[in-house]
Order: sequence, then C-alpha cells, then structure tokens
Amino acid sequence: MKNILCFGDSNTWGYNPRTKERFPWGVRWTSRLQEKLDENNVHIIEQGLCGRTTVFEDETRPNRKGVNTLKEIFDETSDIDSVILMLGTNDCKTYYGNTANEIAKGVEECLDLVLQHISPENVLLISPIVLGDEVWKDEFDPEFNRNSVVVSKKLKEQYEKLAIEKNVHFLAASEFAVPSVSDQEHMDEVGHSMLADAILESVRHDLRCA
Repeated sequence: MKNILCFGDSNTWGYNPRTKERFPWGVRWTSRLQEKLDENNVHIIEQGLCGRTTVFEDETRPNRKGVNTLKEIFDETSDIDSVILMLGTNDCKTYYGNTANEIAKGVEECLDLVLQHISPENVLLISPIVLGDEVWKDEFDPEFNRNSVVVSKKLKEQYEKLAIEKNVHFLAASEFAVPSVSDQEHMDEVGHSMLADAILESVRHDLRCA
C-alpha cells in the first residue's frame, strides 16, 4: 500500500462554509480522492487543520505552525510515500502582514522539510484558492483585509517558481475552485469535487500512485 499525506489547512480539513462544521466523507476532496484510489491500494492520510499556517505562529491559537507538525509527523513515521502540500491562505491574514514572497518562503521551509524524507518526484505543491474580494467584511472574516485578497492572488506565481526550483510537481487550486459565496474563503461542495478531480490526475500521472 502507498500512503499519501495530504497536509493543509481548513480547505484540506473540509470546512463547510455554510454550517461551519466539517464536510462529511465523500464530499471533502481528500475523501473523494481516497474513494477514487481505493482500488489502487492507496491510502490518503488526511492532515488538515483549521487556521494552520506555514511557519507563522498564532499567539491566540496554539499548534497552528505547519512546519512543526510536519516535523512531528516524519519523526513518528517512515511510512509516507508521497506528500500533497497546500498551505498559505491563513498566512494572508492581517495579523501576520505577510507579502506573497514571505508566504512563499514559509512554504519553502515546509517543502524543504518534506524533501528531507520524500523524493521530489513524489511531492505535489498546491497553491491555494484565492480569497474572495469581500472576505474582509464583518459578515465574513475580518481577520483578513483588502490587501490579503491581493496577496492571495499572487501566491500562484510564487509557488510555481518554487516548485520549479525544487523540482516538485505543481498545481494551482485557483484554476479549479473558487471561494464560496457563503464566506468568501472556503470551497463549497462543487469546489471540493473539482479540486479532487484535478489532484487525482496529478496523482495518477505525476506521482504515479495509481
């Protein structure tokens, strides 16, 4: 059996923008990917966490620093064959004041840690969906501001450059999914389905896990 670690934030966890709970099995993209790969003897390790960043510490929400959790995961197991990494949305929050370049450097730190354990041909780096233009409004998520939206739209270019530099595979989630109208931040059911299909193609043709 091949194990694929899917490591990300709330859009990997499967946050439902309408109910604020978790999408059930068969809806969130990680579970859809598992269902499509069942017959190929592939196991998807779901490792999404709401509020997770790349390397930035949230003083009000502990244990959200992604690079630390990645280290713990690889310290605990050697049974991971491939990694799908999608982080960066929370790094756009006003609290951090990051530029797209700074967020890319955070992702690079996570990626470098992954590459200590996994060969580049078995790594897929995904730039996240962009934030909705009104995400910063009180009725959505005022942890972001107008500049957060601008920064989120620049991540694709930064991540693609990084993927080329590190010789890993790349996919832009923003080419397949958009933020929901419900909260301007998280994917709805259609977004999860579209992203799952795009990742499946990469898993089959790039990571060669199926």
